Amino acid sequence: MEIKRDYYLDKLIREKSNGFIKIIIGIRRSGKSYLLNNIFYNHLIQSGVDENGIFTINLFDFLLDKDSLDLY
Repeated sequence: MEIKRDYYLDKLIREKSNGFIKIIIGIRRSGKSYLLNNIFYNHLIQSGVDENGIFTINLFDFLLDKDSLDLY
């Protein structure tokens, strides 16, 4: 079952080309990642954006793997 998040999706769509980074905040397990990784991603694909042109970063995984990076 998918919960529609039309209000937030519409806000992302309206502001997607303004040149600013979007930050989605909210309590844990409220659907922030689902909104971006599924709903907005599907919107971009349906709008004709090439799948190779969509870049995603999971910062949580990056932070977990920071010890394996040579940052010095």
